[in-house]
Amino acid sequence: GYNGSLPNGDRGRRKSHFSLSRRPKANGVRPSTVHAACTAQAAKAISNKDQHSISYTLSRGQTVVVEYTHDNNTDMFQIGRSTESPIDFVVTDTVAGSQSNSDTQSVQSTISRFACRVLCQRTPPYTARIYAAGFDSSKNIFLGEKAAKWKTCDGQMDGLTTNGVLVMHPRHGFTEDSKPGVWREISVCGNVFTLRETRSAQQRGKMVEAESQELVDGSLIDLCGATLLWRTAEGLSRTPTVKHLEALRQEINAARPQCPVGFNTLAFPSMRRKDTPDEKQPWVYLQCGHVHGYHNWGSHRDRDRLDRDQEEREPGRSRECPMCRASGPYVPLWLGCEASFYLDTAPPTHAFSPCGHVCSEKTAVFWSQIPLPHGTHTFHAACPFCAQQLSGEQGYVRLIFQGPLD
Repeated sequence: GYNGSLPNGDRGRRKSHFSLSRRPKANGVRPSTVHAACTAQAAKAISNKDQHSISYTLSRGQTVVVEYTHDNNTDMFQIGRSTESPIDFVVTDTVAGSQSNSDTQSVQSTISRFACRVLCQRTPPYTARIYAAGFDSSKNIFLGEKAAKWKTCDGQMDGLTTNGVLVMHPRHGFTEDSKPGVWREISVCGNVFTLRETRSAQQRGKMVEAESQELVDGSLIDLCGATLLWRTAEGLSRTPTVKHLEALRQEINAARPQCPVGFNTLAFPSMRRKDTPDEKQPWVYLQCGHVHGYHNWGSHRDRDRLDRDQEEREPGRSRECPMCRASGPYVPLWLGCEASFYLDTAPPTHAFSPCGHVCSEKTAVFWSQIPLPHGTHTFHAACPFCAQQLSGEQGYVRLIFQGPLD
């Protein structure tokens, strides 16, 4: 939902994308001692600011504490809503189609303050594994009485966080042949489960032993309010760069596409200007894909002489295409600027409906088939560039440009 940067700009640990690289010194941890009762050692592990631990509250009188010890072989990165120092990547809620963060402030976030942690091997092949929940400033994770938790067959404890951490690994990686995978839930100890009946149900799903919490190129991580896309260094080497997208934009503009009615030349605005349409902005009839310049006629309510601002405010209003008479929404076209969402380096020929974000055909097809978690119990396909729910038969349309007549 963030098209290259956050609506108000990337700042510090709050940004639209985050790179993980080997730390100067390993900070990973792994489980060690299990304290099955409220012993002095358990209390000491919780209060010790240098000791990582996870507390599982079974009842008011019984808490199991698992101590964690330093692991020289891994680096730990934590993700969540909290701005406290243990969080490496501060995630904000994604509000579909929003141009600013102001409207996100009024909505109570469903993203956990310490949502999840990723542990990466410090040596090749740099395997990355994801776990639900992150350690707080006191290096503790607390699973309260109401959280789903259980004892495993080998005597360890495990549990799920309130709204859960869901992961989907696409089939055939993040390539031109990618297909949606199956959404699973990841536990605090990194085990894989089928989804609960509802997002925060106390009854866990079934354990899926054949699947792993290992992240692969194109894995999607859902934190209930935001979905993250995981890209590997190798995968990104095959993805278009921002420079390549800019070259494609200039190539389209150099072909001087024209409005078939006004005969004025159209041009995609620069990547920096992706908020307000300008005079040369291409617009599209989403029902048929015919690209025009902006005009304020053709509304099904002839008494309405629409202006651009009104059209921007009411994008679903039906218009009739002067080329083929197909009726449907009429919206400005915007280039998708976040290069890591693209599956290939092909030219931008398709637009998502109803938002008008433009990308390559294979990218449009892939994202239109991905059911992204929405709220606490529904799934729907959405535009990766603005998070707006897709509409229409396919969720996208092929663009039909008119070339210059001279």
